[in-house]
Amino acid sequence: MINTALYRLAIGAYATGIRAFSLFNPKAKLFVEGRKGLLPKLAQSLSGETRPRIWIHCASLGEFEQGRPVLENIKANHPGYAIVLTFFSPSGYEVRKDYKGADYVFYLPVDSLANADTFLNAVQPKLCLFIKYELWYYYLAGLAERKIPTFLVSAIFDKQQGFFKWYGGLQRKMLGYFTRIFVQDEGSSALLKQIGISSPVLVSGDTRFDRVVKAATEKSALLIMDEFCEGYNVIVAGSTWADDEKMLKQAIEGMPANWRLVLVPHNVDAAHIETIVRLYEGNIIKWTEGTGKTTGRVLLVDKVGLLTQLYNYGRVAYIGGGFGRAGVHNVLEAAVYGKPCFYGPVFHQFIEAGELVTCGGAQVVNNAASLVTAISEMNDEAVWLSHATAAQGYVYSKQGATECIMKEIRQYL
Repeated sequence: MINTALYRLAIGAYATGIRAFSLFNPKAKLFVEGRKGLLPKLAQSLSGETRPRIWIHCASLGEFEQGRPVLENIKANHPGYAIVLTFFSPSGYEVRKDYKGADYVFYLPVDSLANADTFLNAVQPKLCLFIKYELWYYYLAGLAERKIPTFLVSAIFDKQQGFFKWYGGLQRKMLGYFTRIFVQDEGSSALLKQIGISSPVLVSGDTRFDRVVKAATEKSALLIMDEFCEGYNVIVAGSTWADDEKMLKQAIEGMPANWRLVLVPHNVDAAHIETIVRLYEGNIIKWTEGTGKTTGRVLLVDKVGLLTQLYNYGRVAYIGGGFGRAGVHNVLEAAVYGKPCFYGPVFHQFIEAGELVTCGGAQVVNNAASLVTAISEMNDEAVWLSHATAAQGYVYSKQGATECIMKEIRQYL
């Protein structure tokens, strides 16, 4: 009871805080505005839907990409179901609100007993998937009460998480509501056994490997990139943060003139884009300016949704986030194309980033000088090919998680 009361208090405080924050923060404003009148709108949208529904919830864009192979497998092979896709974060919803692979896309109402009850009564899911992280107590309890099969997909656990602490009773209870938990690795399975989780646990692997392999086959030509990259060696730097961008500026200045940089920042709001433009002092052109024909050495991609295609144009890839507390971003999107990868030292919370270093497909850099040295080694074609082959081979060897998960889910469809 105490844990539940504290949970309600924390959720209420979060909702109040984000409303206040929305007065001056664009992302928080989207969070608040997107939920106004949401439940009546959701109920009205679904009122005429006669097909049984599958509800898939993703925290944000990264979790969506994680669950996308399973979603698209269901859509292709079980067309008699309507898919209801929800996001918690604007960075997921705003990018994928028009995604054609789902029949309905909504924000998820803030977790409360009343909201969960109203939402579940409107959606009436026959099956539910939560992707990787972000568990909501009242939604999970409501699903369990209604005896709706509920799966946690591509989860990964470490002993520092609240599930494994003395205060994690409510979090452990939430795990117990799942019909089955699919985890990425044996370590996660062992941790769940240690705390006596009753839900069946299956080591299925990571669905992102299946997703990036499929995405690599869907690449298309981008005229701006064709123009910018012609005749040059190119570093494609994806999901960069301020520390990455400062370091990359120093690095590109220390490299031969036949090297160029494509910069794809994690944050593309106007203020951050202008900060980058000032940092690179006229040696930069923005993607939205519409041409890759330039004497500048840096192309700034100031729009979202292109990164998975852009990596294919690079000779090497730099993945941002490795100098921040949250750690490096998705390394697989570049590795699948056979691009030697480089990133900062904060990556240990991501299994694939560590394994990619171990197999030779990636290298860790600590500053601009070490990045210049590492990339300079790629001028040797044999060295470059060795790292490139290791990167791509690693990704392709890890496929299969989607089919493993679908084999279990089909029993409930």
